[in-house]
Amino acid sequence: MVEREFLQAVINANISNEMNKYAMAGIAKLDARNAKRKATPSKAAVANEPIKVQITEFLGTVEAATAMVIADKVGITTAKAVAVLGQMDNVGSKDIKVPKVGTRKAWFLVPTEGEEA
Repeated sequence: MVEREFLQAVINANISNEMNKYAMAGIAKLDARNAKRKATPSKAAVANEPIKVQITEFLGTVEAATAMVIADKVGITTAKAVAVLGQMDNVGSKDIKVPKVGTRKAWFLVPTEGEEA
C-alpha cells in the first residue's frame, strides 16, 4: 500500500474529523509534490536537449538514417541514440533492408503541419 492509498483509506474509513483533515492535508502535499516534479525537467532530460538538437539538425540533411549512423555523427552510443530518438516527437521510423545485414530501423524527421511532405 502506497502513501496515497493509505491516506485515501483513512478518509474512507471516516474514523474522526481530525484523522480526515490529516489525511486530506497529506494528499494535498502529495499533489503539490507531484505537480512540482512534473514541472521540472530531470537532469537526464536537460542533458539530452543538446543531443536532440544535434540529431534534428543531422536528420534535416538526410532522408533517413539508422541509429548507428546517427550515433556516429552525433558522438554518442547507439543505445543512447535509440533512447533519445524514441523520446523525440518530430522523428519517425521505418524498417529498411540493409544489404548483407538484414532489416534495420531507419529514423527520419516527420514533417510538421506547416511543411510539405
